[in-house]
This record gives sequence, structure tokens and C-alpha cells, in this order.
Amino acid sequence: MNTLSRANWRGLYTLFGKEVRRFMKVPVQTVLTPVVTSLLFLLVFGHALKEHVQVFAGVSYVAFLIPGLMMMAIIQNAFANSSSSLIQSKVNGSLTFVLVAPLSSLEMFLAYVGAAVVRGTLVGLGLYLAVLGVVQLPVFNLAAIVAFTLLASATLGAMGLIAAVWAMHFEQLSAFQNFIVIPLSFLSGVFYSIHTLPPFWHEVSRWNPFFYMIDGFRYGFFGQSDVPPSLSLAVCAVFFAAVSALSIALLRSGYKIRH
Repeated sequence: MNTLSRANWRGLYTLFGKEVRRFMKVPVQTVLTPVVTSLLFLLVFGHALKEHVQVFAGVSYVAFLIPGLMMMAIIQNAFANSSSSLIQSKVNGSLTFVLVAPLSSLEMFLAYVGAAVVRGTLVGLGLYLAVLGVVQLPVFNLAAIVAFTLLASATLGAMGLIAAVWAMHFEQLSAFQNFIVIPLSFLSGVFYSIHTLPPFWHEVSRWNPFFYMIDGFRYGFFGQSDVPPSLSLAVCAVFFAAVSALSIALLRSGYKIRH
């Protein structure tokens, strides 16, 4: 309670607003482009595999694909928002103005992650609106959809901060994204149910935290999932807590941003 009452809410909101305005200045690049890219995935994979892939009972493959593509777009863009903003500030030197502001590491974390959540949610909502009316997509549990959207985008926003603090230039950040975030998101069950995989890859998939984000999110639409939604929620919550703690610790220590 004392911590909350002492929080610099105006400073936190100012940094959060700056981050939201930053990506909203270029909506074609930050919101529209990922929506169009996801639609192209839907067009290609939906057309090529709809007659060959069996997933949940009573759910067409195209409908099955949409929540996976929505979540993949949410997590990739949440990561891109916090990571690109922080690394850009490090490279051009403007991060100094944020560091000298009366903001704690927790307040910085909340501002950057909050903006990442907004961007990820807008991209996911944009894709949903784009397919609305073309594909029948039921909503079984809206609370699950909202919970997994917030948890996943906040987790990737925190991961973006970790990557940007560690990276000294754009190439290192790109390596983090291309060799960790993108493979984990593509191998998380976006295009298939893990029950169709061979036993070895089935077990490997269960160690991928992104799988639980997509599976729980998909449960919110169809009421069906590869693992119990309560397990997905627990894994996502623990993973979020772990990356958030590491991210706040790095910001507090000043590792590669103050020294």
C-alpha cells in the first residue's frame, strides 16, 4: 500500500503515453502490416491444409488456425514494441532522459510492458475484425481470451525488455528475436494440434511456454484444448512472473544501460 501510494503515477503514465504514441505514429508498420501478414498465413495454410489436417471435433481447420495466428501476432508484436523502443533509445542516447527521470525500475517496467500489451492487443483485435464475417469463430469463454491475451503480451513485453537490455546493437536484438522468439512461436501449435505430433516432438512441445499461451487462448474460442486450460494459465502465470522478475532486476541493476 505504501509503495503504491508513493508511486510516480504521472511519470509512469507519461512514459506509457509516449510509448503508445510512438508506435501509433506509424500504424501501417506496427498494426496493419502484421494483420496483413497473418491473413496471408491464413490464406496459404488454410487453403493448402484444410482438407488434410484433422483437429478438434466440429471445428474446421481454417477456424482452428485463426486463434493461433492471432496469438502469434500478439506475442511477436508485443516483443517487438518494448525491445525496439529500448534498443533505439540506447543506440541514439535518448535513454538517458528516461534514466534521469524520477521513475523506479518497476515504473519503467510497467510503462514499457503496458504499451507492449496495447500494441499486441490491437494487432490481435485487428486480425479478429478482419476475418469476422468470413469465418465462423465462436467465443466460448471471453474471460479466458482476455486473460491469455494480457498474460502473453505482457510476458513478451517483459522478454523484449530483457533482450533490449542485453543487446548492444540491433543485430544482437535481431538474433534474439530470430533464434528464440520466432522459432518458439512457430513451434507452439499455431498450425497444428500437438496430439498429431510424434511422441518425441509432442513432449518437446510441452516444454515450450508459448504452446500454453496459444492452447489456452484457443480454448477461449472453442472450449477445446490439447491440455487443461487451468494448466495453461498456471504455466503462463509462472513464466510471466519469472521474466518480469528478471526484467525488473536488470532495469534496477543498470546492467548495460547505466554503465
